[in-house]
Amino acid sequence: MKISFSKSQPAKGGVLVVGVEEGKRFRETAQAIDEQTGGMLSRALKTSEFKGKANQFLELVAPASCEWNRVLLAGLGKELAPVALQNLGGALYQKLSTSGEKDAAVALDFGAEESAQLAYGLKLRSYRFDKYKTKDKPSDKVKLAKLAVVTAELTEAKKLFKDLEAVAEGVFFTRDLVSEPPNILYPATLAERAAELEALGVKVEVLGEKEMKKLGMGALLGVGQGSERESKLVVMHWQGGAKKKAPLAFVGKGVTFDTGGISLKPGPGMEDMKWDMGGSGVVIGLMKALAGRKAKVNVVGIVGLVENMPDGNAQRPGDIVTSMSGQTIEILNTDAEGRLVLADALWYCQDKFRPQLMIDLATLTGAMMVSLGTEHAGFFANDDTIADQLFLAGKDVGEKTWRMPLHDNYDKLLRSDVADMKNIGGRYAGAITAAQFLQRFVNNTKWAHIDIAGTTWSSKDSPTVPKGGTGYGVRLLDRFVADNYE
Repeated sequence: MKISFSKSQPAKGGVLVVGVEEGKRFRETAQAIDEQTGGMLSRALKTSEFKGKANQFLELVAPASCEWNRVLLAGLGKELAPVALQNLGGALYQKLSTSGEKDAAVALDFGAEESAQLAYGLKLRSYRFDKYKTKDKPSDKVKLAKLAVVTAELTEAKKLFKDLEAVAEGVFFTRDLVSEPPNILYPATLAERAAELEALGVKVEVLGEKEMKKLGMGALLGVGQGSERESKLVVMHWQGGAKKKAPLAFVGKGVTFDTGGISLKPGPGMEDMKWDMGGSGVVIGLMKALAGRKAKVNVVGIVGLVENMPDGNAQRPGDIVTSMSGQTIEILNTDAEGRLVLADALWYCQDKFRPQLMIDLATLTGAMMVSLGTEHAGFFANDDTIADQLFLAGKDVGEKTWRMPLHDNYDKLLRSDVADMKNIGGRYAGAITAAQFLQRFVNNTKWAHIDIAGTTWSSKDSPTVPKGGTGYGVRLLDRFVADNYE
């Protein structure tokens, strides 16, 4: 779908969307259409349950005297904050996509900022992952091809939307990666997808197993040793700030499929483990968003890519591996593998790049889903300022976060009798002990860990997020960067 902006109502014959405030008060364009059609809109309001509430719609077939095929009344509610406008855009797209029309014009009498945010929501909701469907009926396909947002503040609306659209493209890239099947997306091919960002000016470096062995990444390599697919470490650089300014660093877990290894997961639901690379998908999508809008900041993105499989060479419970940091790890459960990948990726990041801060993202623990469900991502931080910034950024974009605790008493649960640490801490506080494990590999770097196990994939639609891969984290971290570090 092509989204454009116009100062006046463009091509006729499709759907014209006009605004009604809660309490049934017409916006200017709606009032003009009502007068043009002899009070058709007023009569419709009197005989319907439509009250102008947020994301409420009333579709009318236009009379022969009208230049449009249909008129859609859109409820604006009482609040026009950015997230509310995005949600309105998403709900509006869903309504228009079932109208059967190819063209639509949205004339809600909005200014530049409101129009850009509405278009952003329309864009986010328009995502579809249907590349593998070969037998869809024509009636199953969305016919809507062109949508114009009408605003008097045309130039400013286009300017604002340009950056928002770049972020949306980053979100879409993440959703694509998370949605791909594991026979198509594995460490080598995911690295190739990351390399596509070079077209936007991102420098991309790919390390294979030979290079990682030289670096001593025994924790990461141990996870992937049961797979025929070679493990990879991808390093992405965006240089948008001062030349010598230390970068921000984002690190992602990229387990392209997680069987659990020798500690095999139950069969039912294992197909979902194609999105256990969600953290890496967010980091790659974020790099696309930042480069796409030419963010004025230096950023390094690092993703550790492995496949966790149970063959005859797979890592065993009871093994002891040596991480890049030199710390040894007793493996008690091969399904606690993501933290091993991140351990070496985090150490490599802080050791090589000396970043201002590091934020890692991972679909790390089922325990986080038990704690917070699918509404919030839980996060941990060793710095209160970063914690506050993440919370506010999530609130502003509608990707909710909740801070979880770190404490020495949790860290003690990782003590091993035969190595420097165990890779699990026992039955209780699983998400916390996983974070405590990661903290052992950040040294004194300011750091946060975001567990996105419950927010990476959704089984239901929301206004701007179709069911499936959500892209959660791209908007959050883009806002985090924009508000605090540019």
